Amino acid sequence: MTSLAEIWPPFGLTLTTPRLTLRPVLDDDIPSAVAAARSGVHEPGRSPFSMPWAELPDDELAPNMAQWYWRCRANFTKESWTLPLGVWHEDELLGVQDIGAKNFHTLKTVSTGSWLKRSAQGQGFGKEMRAAVVSYAFDYLDAEVAESEAAVWNQQSLGVSTALGYELNGIFRDGWGEKVETVQRVHLTPTTFKRPTWTLKVQGHEGLKTYLKLQGS
Repeated sequence: MTSLAEIWPPFGLTLTTPRLTLRPVLDDDIPSAVAAARSGVHEPGRSPFSMPWAELPDDELAPNMAQWYWRCRANFTKESWTLPLGVWHEDELLGVQDIGAKNFHTLKTVSTGSWLKRSAQGQGFGKEMRAAVVSYAFDYLDAEVAESEAAVWNQQSLGVSTALGYELNGIFRDGWGEKVETVQRVHLTPTTFKRPTWTLKVQGHEGLKTYLKLQGS
């Protein structure tokens, strides 16, 4: 029988770190992602996201999350894409790490975003999962730049960026829901990347490489 990864190669990707497994969110994973989000992602009224999705009522949160994962698949092209990876630790879904790109063949730039349920925060998982996707981008996708951003008050996210070698790359004001936030951009290259002591294990790259029409990775 033909596998899902044969039909849609991004589904075949798996990244493994010492403590975590990152793989694309499948339909069967959505209930676990919803349960993790419902358990709490951030302090009430203090959303670290440009769209305050985690504050939605339960009856809106679940369909909103499902639609996001389906939308990412539907809008995935060889040039511009977002790939949400479920973050698993000992068979428990802790959160989701996104990696995405626009005009990738020309710009060779990826962006990242993520969330962890509150019970999994403060244990170094955020740094480990970001290091995983950045390592994959630089070593397998031949990306030249990794970008991210966070509200200036979000020292947890900016601390992860600093620990991995990101450099500050400008501040701007943006509308996040009904609030105006001051947002810090950060910028990382293979040269400035403070690599982890562990080596990332990758499965399923060849199928994704062919699908994205990448050369020499």
